[in-house]
Amino acid sequence: MTAATPITLTETESGAQSLATGTVGHALLAVERAVNGTGEWATAQRLIQQAAARVDAALHTGLYYGAPAIAFLLHTTTADGRDRYPAARQALDLRVRRLTRTRLTSATQRLRASRPATFAEYDLFTGLIGFGALLLHQAPDSDELGDLLTYLVRLVEPRYHDDLHVPGWWVEHDPDPLYPTPGGHANLGMAHGAAGLLALLAHATRHGHHVPGQTEAIGWLCGWFDQWRQESPHGPWWPQWITREQLRTGHLTHDGPGRLSWCYGTPGIARALQLAAIATRDRARKTVAEHALAACLISPQRDRFTDLGICHGLAGLYQTAHRAAADTTNPVIARQLPALVDLITHTGHEAEGDDSGFLTGTTGVLLAQETIRAGQTCTRWDVCLLIA
Repeated sequence: MTAATPITLTETESGAQSLATGTVGHALLAVERAVNGTGEWATAQRLIQQAAARVDAALHTGLYYGAPAIAFLLHTTTADGRDRYPAARQALDLRVRRLTRTRLTSATQRLRASRPATFAEYDLFTGLIGFGALLLHQAPDSDELGDLLTYLVRLVEPRYHDDLHVPGWWVEHDPDPLYPTPGGHANLGMAHGAAGLLALLAHATRHGHHVPGQTEAIGWLCGWFDQWRQESPHGPWWPQWITREQLRTGHLTHDGPGRLSWCYGTPGIARALQLAAIATRDRARKTVAEHALAACLISPQRDRFTDLGICHGLAGLYQTAHRAAADTTNPVIARQLPALVDLITHTGHEAEGDDSGFLTGTTGVLLAQETIRAGQTCTRWDVCLLIA
C-alpha cells in the first residue's frame, strides 16, 4: 500500500477508494460480517486489497475518499482485538494527521481573510468534520484533534456577510444545483451542516476532549436549532437549510418537513441534539430530542419511503434510531424500532437503480441489517455517520 507519494490513478483505482460508492464500502460490510461471525476474513481481505492497492493521499481526500477512508476501514479490522495491517495503519494514520494539519492551515487562512466557508472545507464527507470524526476514533489524544476542535469553535462563531449576521459555517454556493439559494445558505444537516458540527463537538466533549469555547459553541448551535425548530401534528421538524431571505425575515418559505433522512432531516438533527444534551447533561433537551426522533418513527412520511439507503432512506433512519435508543433509558425510541425493522425487512434490500454503494445503495442497507440481526455494530462502522 502506498500512502505518501502523489500518484496518478485510473478511474477504477480511484472509484475503489470511495467509501460512499466504491470498494471501501463493500469491504466495510465484509469486515463487519467477519467480526460478527457471518462472513469470512478471506472475503474482507480480498476487498481491502482491492480498495487499498494504490492510495490517493492528496489534499482533496477526506473521510469518504482516499487515504482517510482507507485508514478508517483498516481500523475496523481490529474490532475483534486482532492487530491487523499494523504497518499500513501506522503509515495512513500519519498521513491523515499531516493532511489534517495542512487542511487546518488553509481553513485558518480563510477565516482570517473573512471569506465564506465551503462544504469542501468543513463537512463530513470531504472536510474537517470528517477528519475530526476519524481522529476522535483513531488518535483522540493527538494535537491535530485539539487544533481541529479549536477551528470548529471558531467556525461556529457568527459573522457579517453582506451586512447580514450569519452563522460562521455560511456558504455562498448552493446545497445542490437543483436547489439554488441566491446569496448563500446555512446548512442544518448532519452531512454538510450544523448537525455535523454539533455532533462532533458533542462526541469530543462526551469523551473528555475539550478546548476553550467548546461548551459555548455547543450552546450556540443548540440555540440555533431551537430558533428554527418547527412544530407539526406529527412532531417537531427542522428545515434542511436557511437561505439569506429566511435568515433576514426569520421565517421559512415552506410549510412542512423534508424527508426523514440521516443526512439532512430531523432524524440526524435530533440525534445531534441528543448527543449535545448528553455531553452537557441537559435532561430537558435530551427528552425533547428523543421525542422528536421517536415522532419520526411513527410519522406518515415513514410509510412513504421509497429509498432504503443510509443517506436518505430507511437504513439510515434505523441506524440513527438504534444508536439513539442505546443512549437512553427512555423507551420512547426503542418501542418503535420493531415496526421499522418490519418495514425494512418487508421492503427487501433493493436500493434505487443498480446502486451497490454504502451511502445510497445496497451495501449500506445490508450493514444496517447486520445491526438488526446482531443487535449491535461490532466494528462501529457508523462512526463515519457521526451517530456513534
